[in-house]
Amino acid sequence: MSVDFTPEQIQIRDSVKKLCDGFGDSYWLERDSDGEFPEKFCRAIADHGFMGIAMPTEYGGSGLGITEAALLMQAISESGAGNGGVSSVSLGIFGLNPVVRYGSEEQKQRMLPPVITRKDIACFGVTEPNTGLDTTRLKTRAVRKGDRYIVHGQKVWISTAQVANKILLIARTADESEVKRPVDGLTLFFTDLDRTKVETRVIDKMGRKCVDSNQMFIDGLEIPVENRIGEEGQGFKYLLHGINPERILIAAGLVGLGRAALRRATAYAKERVVFGRPIGMNQAIQHPLAQSWAELEAANLMAFRAAQLYDRGEDCGAMANAAKYLAGEASFNACTNAVMTHGGMGYAKEYHVERYLRECLIHRIAPITPHLILCYIAERVLGLPKSY
Repeated sequence: MSVDFTPEQIQIRDSVKKLCDGFGDSYWLERDSDGEFPEKFCRAIADHGFMGIAMPTEYGGSGLGITEAALLMQAISESGAGNGGVSSVSLGIFGLNPVVRYGSEEQKQRMLPPVITRKDIACFGVTEPNTGLDTTRLKTRAVRKGDRYIVHGQKVWISTAQVANKILLIARTADESEVKRPVDGLTLFFTDLDRTKVETRVIDKMGRKCVDSNQMFIDGLEIPVENRIGEEGQGFKYLLHGINPERILIAAGLVGLGRAALRRATAYAKERVVFGRPIGMNQAIQHPLAQSWAELEAANLMAFRAAQLYDRGEDCGAMANAAKYLAGEASFNACTNAVMTHGGMGYAKEYHVERYLRECLIHRIAPITPHLILCYIAERVLGLPKSY
């Protein structure tokens, strides 16, 4: 097994790091304070051609793989942008993969280039208030009337809905009683976010203030049939295709965030003098930081191994899920250790590590909890009976 990167991949990583140098700690501290969406940063990512890194070249993308996209996400997070930086661009980077895989040629020509150039900004409407991680039980309903669908329902935890003009939406087109399996009645759409039919309410949350999360109330949204992706009733299958890449990108970003926290903690441990010696001389400080380094590097190997398998077209489900699990735990530990290393100053915003700790929790929880990942591995890898 090798996760050595090519010179071209290293160049991508270094170019992203250089771009992120223009958006330093003060930029992200300000966004965490004022809640302003980091559009300037997103525009820079798009203008430098990175938004379409994993999109086909014929639609304006770079035609590269999930490995390159993971390097991009990791470099953004590791710069200190953290989850705010990653989440602000994530849907544009890879969120429209179902359109790439299952959309018609006309749809791809119409839908992809505006997202890559950021003329369009999309949000992702999946999660609902009463279904949690059980996506097969979604209740939002799309009823076909002639050449369009009429949608009613609710969504929750919808990121970037305050700034988006498009939505990738999954809704039920057949009642559960009408199909053999609940998954067969779900359909995927990419359409305009009509504010006269959709109300979005910001959720005041713990971290990542600059990237909004929302409740969404849909009342009569009209979607033309030409904005349906693939076949009616097959939307859940289309979403599944993007799950493994999502896990990999999140894992890479979490490792980057953990590294940012570890870098700050190490620097502080070298500089902070107590009882006549730098606190970094004390094993009580050294050992947690050293352990975090090892955990982060192990998670990183798993993430990029999964990326390699995906880019080769091989099965990567176990690796991708394990990478997300390991990176979530390693990042949480690293960010916690960084706060503790700073002592009381770790609680102060100006040292940034408290922001890292708040932000690492988002992707430790979402889009799948560590507990369900362990259930997946127990069932799919170890062959144990399904527990849920």
